[in-house]
Amino acid sequence: MTVHIGPLRREDLKRCAELEAELFAGDDPWSEPAFAAEIDAGHHYVGAYAEGELIGYAGIALLVGPPQAEAEVHTIAVHPDWQGNGIGKALLLDLLAHVGQVNATVFLEVRTDNEPAIALYERQGFEKLGVRKRYYQPSGADAFTMRRVPTAESRTA
Repeated sequence: MTVHIGPLRREDLKRCAELEAELFAGDDPWSEPAFAAEIDAGHHYVGAYAEGELIGYAGIALLVGPPQAEAEVHTIAVHPDWQGNGIGKALLLDLLAHVGQVNATVFLEVRTDNEPAIALYERQGFEKLGVRKRYYQPSGADAFTMRRVPTAESRTA
């Protein structure tokens, strides 16, 4: 089955909130209005679609513009049935391409126990900067702060 990455549609925000509740139940999952606020703020949000159904989503915000642009990955999520098929990578690459246009340094937080996500981020050039103790609430899980500096390829794009 073919998966398409495209702009997150407003009609998919309810499904985003449902996936959040499933994937991040032990923490503070985003609500439908939270997703709407991100889109309304003009942040870059995309969905992964299989036969028109939303199976994943991702979002990034440009925090500081050029010449020293900085961006922050807000979320990447993939339905459990679709994990391990490269969808998270495709979503991340879309986000990086979007902010790569302004050579942004990209930051994110990831649970210290989310080994698949950490490995994905490291393969895409992110490095661990430190640990934020009890970052995720209410679970109290720790998070790594990670950073990716613009690559030579993104500077010439």
